[in-house]
Amino acid sequence: MHLRFIENGPALLVEQDRRVLVIADLHMGIESGLERHGVHIASRSAARVDRVVACIEETEPDLLLLLGDVKHNVPVTSRQEYRELPGVLATFRDRVPIAVAPGNHDGGIGRFLEHDELLLPGGTLIDGVGYLHGHTHPAPELFGHLIVLGHHHPVVSLIDTVGCAARARPAYLYSGIDGACLPEGAGVPPERRTRLLFVPAFNEFAGGIDIQRLQKSGLGPLSRCIDEKTAEVFLADGTYVGSPATLCPADDR
Repeated sequence: MHLRFIENGPALLVEQDRRVLVIADLHMGIESGLERHGVHIASRSAARVDRVVACIEETEPDLLLLLGDVKHNVPVTSRQEYRELPGVLATFRDRVPIAVAPGNHDGGIGRFLEHDELLLPGGTLIDGVGYLHGHTHPAPELFGHLIVLGHHHPVVSLIDTVGCAARARPAYLYSGIDGACLPEGAGVPPERRTRLLFVPAFNEFAGGIDIQRLQKSGLGPLSRCIDEKTAEVFLADGTYVGSPATLCPADDR
């Protein structure tokens, strides 16, 4: 298996027998959600779609996997989403087959999808890799594999020697899984370790959670399963930048 980080996303290409392009947390329609809170921003959906298309053209995948929260507004679907989502998904579909792992913002997303494009909420194994949005407990068959998930919007703030932090940047968190999180009777042999890869949000307005706070955020079941001893952080371009503890020592906060 080969993982390739696509900086212009952020997006992830998983290469094995198939080439799967993973994009998490598009949050299409976020502008209408912000408007309800008094923040007025012109729709950037077209620019966001162009970025996805650029990732598709760069990687030439066999499958585009949208890792949940394709839409933004809950519990309803906004007029912006009704207006824009059919064209957005058609643009992707014209270039590559798509699949959607439904997220907590994706109520009603099925009406915009074609047959077999909507995956199970508990996750799906594709080519030996587990994919799910991350707000639900994973299906038992995902344990013993790499599990790729979104939902948490991980970011990292790089701190210099005098304690000044740069703007938070999208980041990937890769970790083993705390053994206490393995389901009883899972029967996963030692050579088939479960690993977690938290993928940053694609949407530029989505915000994020600092990787050091991810484990205690309570945002999703698997965030509590991060093994601090094995956790590693990568920037959007794949640059390795260390462990959460060395990047953001808790004593210095």
